[in-house]
Amino acid sequence: MNDDAREEAERFRWIESEKAGYDLGEAAIQQWVARHWTAFVRGRALAHLTGRRFWLSMPREDFGALSRQFPHDRELIDEVTARLVDGADNLTLIQWAADTSRPLDRVCDILQRIDLNALRQRFPPPDDADPPHIVQG
Repeated sequence: MNDDAREEAERFRWIESEKAGYDLGEAAIQQWVARHWTAFVRGRALAHLTGRRFWLSMPREDFGALSRQFPHDRELIDEVTARLVDGADNLTLIQWAADTSRPLDRVCDILQRIDLNALRQRFPPPDDADPPHIVQG
């Protein structure tokens, strides 16, 4: 996952530097971390949990865990994870479930299995003072 983070940060640096007309250097990397780290990690974690892509930095037993734990809720898992990838939080999803007559208990079970809070703790953004470890591997 670090290699992908490095590539994304470098791509962002290049695009923003092109717009500015000069190399923005580490400032662009720090900007990428501030703007995109959370969504980057969330997307990778959800791909791992749904079994779409295996990430070595994530627990092996979590690969495909949502599909195994909720085998009859594939469509609901897809709806929940799509909203999470788009930046929704748990409360927003609970409200969405209530508003759209989705099974609230199963939505809550899925959210509990995903556990966004634990994910944030497991993969905190790099320190502002030391972002180069993302770019240097």
